[in-house]
Amino acid sequence: MTQINYFILAIMLAFHSVSCKGNTNDSAFIAGVDSTSIITGAEKLSEYLPLLKGKRIAVVANQTSMVGEVHLVDKLIAGKIDVQQAFAPEHGFRGEAGPGDKVDSGKDPLTGIKVISLYGSQKKPQPEDLKDIDIVVFDIQDVGARFYTYISTLHYVMEACAENNVLLLVLDRPNPNGFYVDGPVLDTAYRSFVGIAPIPVVHGLTVGEYAMMANGEGWLKNSVKCKMSVVKMNNYTHDKLYELPVRPSPNLPGMNSIYLYPSLCFFEGAAVSVGRGTSKPFEIIGFPGYKNGNIKFTPVELPGIIKDPPYEGIECDGIDLSSYSGQMISSKKINIEWLIEMYTAYPDKEKFFNNFFDKLAGTDQLRKQIVAGLSATEIRKSWQPLLDEYKKKREKYLLYVEK
Repeated sequence: MTQINYFILAIMLAFHSVSCKGNTNDSAFIAGVDSTSIITGAEKLSEYLPLLKGKRIAVVANQTSMVGEVHLVDKLIAGKIDVQQAFAPEHGFRGEAGPGDKVDSGKDPLTGIKVISLYGSQKKPQPEDLKDIDIVVFDIQDVGARFYTYISTLHYVMEACAENNVLLLVLDRPNPNGFYVDGPVLDTAYRSFVGIAPIPVVHGLTVGEYAMMANGEGWLKNSVKCKMSVVKMNNYTHDKLYELPVRPSPNLPGMNSIYLYPSLCFFEGAAVSVGRGTSKPFEIIGFPGYKNGNIKFTPVELPGIIKDPPYEGIECDGIDLSSYSGQMISSKKINIEWLIEMYTAYPDKEKFFNNFFDKLAGTDQLRKQIVAGLSATEIRKSWQPLLDEYKKKREKYLLYVEK
């Protein structure tokens, strides 16, 4: 595709997806939807299908990439769009892989298209993967926490598109934790796949807004700029709660776990179970012998969901947090008190944190503050200067109303 064609296509996409409000005719693809229901970018087919006609397309997708009851890739192929291949993030193209499981490249058994894994040794599309591609379409449901790896995949896809002169089209979806911003801002010295950009743990961005911010702030490798556009949603605001129709990953089975996830994921870097291997993943916390609990649980391997969960086969005592999701919504804060409580109660302080904790926190300061005995109020106060700076930058990239 020539440079001038890229320019024309980018203008068309911008006109359709960012500058205008769009129409709501595509709401017919969802049974029973009303005029105030959120219409995701993927559902606004009339805005982007004409732009994909006659182009060679690659899609970054997983089990959440649904248009009503139909997977986006199936919808595109049925619409005679030339989908050459798909890129699969953590958990696989159709959501078939468990947490940490290797995602293999291969073929999608339903469509026969080539699937290239972006979770494993290769996290970024290679030049040969994009050699014959005109447009990459990204459509994955995120949950709004920095350590959730889908935005890291988006980040690497943006870099690859920029380096190989390929246009990126992001089909935007709601951020179920988009109603607040909180947590330590990542120190780039701790950059990893669970923290790829200098944003707080709860970043308050949709995937489309994140892509715009990463581009605008020069966060991509060597400050390259990705040619991209976002198909905006209709009727979404950051304050509107949104119930995900498809679980975004095996261990986030419902909205309670999704609201608790930004607070509880820190425990993945500590000697505490978050309920993996039980019926309440990311809704309970505990360890064997915890004295202040209200629940007992024994993690076990669950095929397709979790292998070798922490404390497998060992009874744990813990706290049932499944009724706390309302508190998370109303407080609009990460709960640091649970982390402090578990550290205080753990008998062997030297073994409480593992080497993954600082990557999740995006800094070594949180660990040091807890060890030093700082209160949740003192820890939260230390976040504020960088949070204020981040919020000012974030304002430039918001596509949706925020109260």
